Amino acid sequence: MLTSYGYSSMIKVLILSMILSTTAMLFPFWAEITILVAVGATLLFTLYFFRDPKRTVPEEQRVILAPADGKILLVQPHIKDSSANPPTLVSIFMSPFNVHVNRIPISGKVSHLRYCPGKFLMAFDHKSMESNERMEIGIDNGEIEVQFSQVSGFLARRIVCTLRSGEMVKIGKRFGMIKFGSRVDLILPPSAKVAVQPGQITRAGETVIARY
Repeated sequence: MLTSYGYSSMIKVLILSMILSTTAMLFPFWAEITILVAVGATLLFTLYFFRDPKRTVPEEQRVILAPADGKILLVQPHIKDSSANPPTLVSIFMSPFNVHVNRIPISGKVSHLRYCPGKFLMAFDHKSMESNERMEIGIDNGEIEVQFSQVSGFLARRIVCTLRSGEMVKIGKRFGMIKFGSRVDLILPPSAKVAVQPGQITRAGETVIARY
């Protein structure tokens, strides 16, 4: 299954591949083969990158799920909050080989939505959390509010987010993606009990990040 968020990119790669394949016939045989192999590898990687496997949302109630596939980079108090009981920052790094479709971490109402232009630092550089281009999102279910950000990376220059401010959303549903390597940062309320640790692998819509 391929994500509709990547259709435009896949069409562009297909057209470019057709042009290169046709042009390759003008070169010597060894060069033609090299070009065709490179074109084939690019097509296969593009299809692999934009895969969108089905996910099964846990039946457990009062959980916050991972919004992205990847590896946990950070689990620490949110340094921008100086209160005695600060929220927790959880960062997920997405490599180019992870599924890049993002999913809703908790059911509720979209209470915050803001696009922030910025730099394109490496996604695993913690400075990217504040400096890079990102989409900030907040979801409130009436009991808690979970804030999270789609953060672009060095290769990722395209954030896709289909959410609208004020709309009701359901846990585990797709809402966008970040193309070609990136990270997602969550800010969890103090009442949430984190269930992951650095180095752990996550699956969007399935891995329990925290309980409340």
